[in-house]
Amino acid sequence: MKFELPKLPYDLNQLEPVITAKTFEFHYGKHHQAYVNNLNNLVPGTKFENATLETIIKESDGGIFNNAAQIWNHTFYFMSFAPNAGGEPKGKLAELITRDFGSFAEFKDKFAKAATTLFGSGWAWLVINKEGKLEITQESNAGCPLKHGLKPLLTIDVWEHAYYIDYQNRRPDYIAAFWNIVDWKVIEERL
Repeated sequence: MKFELPKLPYDLNQLEPVITAKTFEFHYGKHHQAYVNNLNNLVPGTKFENATLETIIKESDGGIFNNAAQIWNHTFYFMSFAPNAGGEPKGKLAELITRDFGSFAEFKDKFAKAATTLFGSGWAWLVINKEGKLEITQESNAGCPLKHGLKPLLTIDVWEHAYYIDYQNRRPDYIAAFWNIVDWKVIEERL
């Protein structure tokens, strides 16, 4: 199976000023593309040659895992956004957030803390755990909740390449701006 860089549902400049076209050129156009290219070079002749990304993530390790997970994580991240989005979730997702975190404000604080305090590179995730409750997890490097049997709903990429062009070393500013582009309809559909 040949993997391809997914087409984004928005133009590269449509999420400005939160994420600029220049950041997209590097983050999506170079980093994400490199993971796709690397995986396409790594899987021929292995048991993963015709596997889905999800299967590769759950069953592999090393370079194959790292590139597959980074393709999946980045695609999931980029597909969580829309121009003129943000605000607060509604419906079932809002109910679950209130049930499991107390309020949307408390959820945002806990999610931001997970993203801010993750040492080095990685991801903060909102997931549904095996008991059906929402929780926030941190994953270093290419870590992916699928590997642990969790259902991802939302993620923020805190590798420096996700924000350094626009925010330099100000990770908290990037995290604060992130909420302005989250497409809560897409996140709700993932339930």
